[in-house]
Amino acid sequence: MNTGILNAAAIAALLSTSLTAQAYITTDLDDNQITAFHPGAMDHSHENRVPTDAGVTLGMVSPDGRQGMIEHARQFADAGIPFIFDPGQGLPMFDGADLKRFIDQATWVAVNDYEGQMLQERTGWSAEEISKHVEALIVTRGGAGSSIFADDNEIVIPAVEATEILDPTGCGDAYRAGLLFGIARGLSWADTGRLASLIGSIKIARRGTQNHALSPDSVADAFEAAFGHAISL
Repeated sequence: MNTGILNAAAIAALLSTSLTAQAYITTDLDDNQITAFHPGAMDHSHENRVPTDAGVTLGMVSPDGRQGMIEHARQFADAGIPFIFDPGQGLPMFDGADLKRFIDQATWVAVNDYEGQMLQERTGWSAEEISKHVEALIVTRGGAGSSIFADDNEIVIPAVEATEILDPTGCGDAYRAGLLFGIARGLSWADTGRLASLIGSIKIARRGTQNHALSPDSVADAFEAAFGHAISL
């Protein structure tokens, strides 16, 4: 009896009856948000594995099924693939011991200010202490910019003024896109944070989660206008 085939068939049958994960976000004029979320098939994310033979060189563990986040972090660490631990809305699922394990497995940690406070409370570690376990701790603060704790320093990144403030939903994801790009290109932490801040501001000026369009030239021009020096993209 081939149990692998039976297990695969059972998993396929289970997933075929599971709804897609859904999120409904209500935002008021002051950018306060209420989110309703149903995980659906995301609860089975642990059925996917981090590939070790596909040329993956950089990863991220973001809100997902609880078991999936645990297993994917371990798989990244075991494969020697650097990754960002970005717990987001999934952070409340884990206790202090879980979070310390994630931090020790990760290469970088990214949180917003609220998540950062919760992370500190549950681990008992300050931001500076967390940063000593990773190459960098990145904390976003909305309109107040962001901070990157690295090499025993706090690098303060200013927010970039958006051309319009239409919709903050997805701004954190846009910031992380800039963060990943900067890390992959080996930019300094200061320029990585500035790029991430810029991408976030471009997103805010568009309605919807990720409906903005970018090009290397447009981003390079906007970066130089915002920060007074050029960046190679």
